Amino acid sequence: MQCNIDRRGRVARLCSGILVVVVGVLLMIFWAREGWRWVVSGVVVAGGLFQVYEAWAGWCVMRAMGFRTPM
Repeated sequence: MQCNIDRRGRVARLCSGILVVVVGVLLMIFWAREGWRWVVSGVVVAGGLFQVYEAWAGWCVMRAMGFRTPM
């Protein structure tokens, strides 16, 4: 994977990824009482972790697919 985002994009991905992980964990703690809710919470956490990975790698999946994501 070739780096396709700059420093501002990496910081934005990291901040939003951490926020999404925190929201997912809070969903797991306060909302997930049934099986399907655990799945939804897990998907939210996985999405946040993927954003953190994108920040670490300097790579954005949307940009890799050809979408312009102005910052």
